[in-house]
Amino acid sequence: MRVATFSLIMTATCVCAIVAQAQDTTSYRRSSSGTRVLENDAGTSIRILVERSVLGDSTIEIAEATLPVGAGAGTASHRHGSAEMIYVISGELDHVVNGTAHRLTPGMVGIVKPSDTVIHRVVGQTPVKVLLIWAPGGEVDRLAQRFRQRPLR
Repeated sequence: MRVATFSLIMTATCVCAIVAQAQDTTSYRRSSSGTRVLENDAGTSIRILVERSVLGDSTIEIAEATLPVGAGAGTASHRHGSAEMIYVISGELDHVVNGTAHRLTPGMVGIVKPSDTVIHRVVGQTPVKVLLIWAPGGEVDRLAQRFRQRPLR
């Protein structure tokens, strides 16, 4: 069921992006293992898989993130300039949207609209691995201002 749900979400996301860009002749890469990694001192690591340099535009951005134990322990929330879908691959995450916590476990998706405030809080004693999808794009450049970055080789 989890694989089917993930496949459905990815298919819907990709179809929306493809339909939106059907007439676009912009050059893009047909595959990518990522472009760069964003990291902070708290141990969060975000591997950027799809962004403008891969897709040719900012229709959508996709990243794989690892959040360390204790991430999000404070009360500081943030907002996104895009819709964010956060698919949990492993670990448990409290997805706190507008002050209400939603427990996400592997195979679940959390959704945040640009007007929402959000905290991603790791619960338990294992790091959380997630797939992040932002539509439209623009979040990678925003995150890059707050994280160290290094290119992927």
